[in-house]
Amino acid sequence: MSTVAVTDATFEQEVKQSDVPVVVDFWAAWCGPCRQIAPALEELAKEYDGKIKVAKIDVDENPNLAASLGVRGIPALFIFKDGQVISNRAGAAPKASLQSWIDESI
Repeated sequence: MSTVAVTDATFEQEVKQSDVPVVVDFWAAWCGPCRQIAPALEELAKEYDGKIKVAKIDVDENPNLAASLGVRGIPALFIFKDGQVISNRAGAAPKASLQSWIDESI
């Protein structure tokens, strides 16, 4: 499965009600570090298919979600499990680092 675009309207269903943990990436098209980690997140979404979901939320189009979680800079990554945030991190990182973070969190 590839990454899923999530909006204010679909957040509850796609993230909070998901039956698998969800890695949520708050990003924007103009953000260089966001574009830098995008390929790694796509690969991880495919590698963890069925075990996790990777959701991408454009902060320019969905500012309320970012504000509600206290996102101050992007990329900002959160892991939701059973509708709750269980881990978060900010900034770009190599794929191996992202993978370790996911493995430790779920």
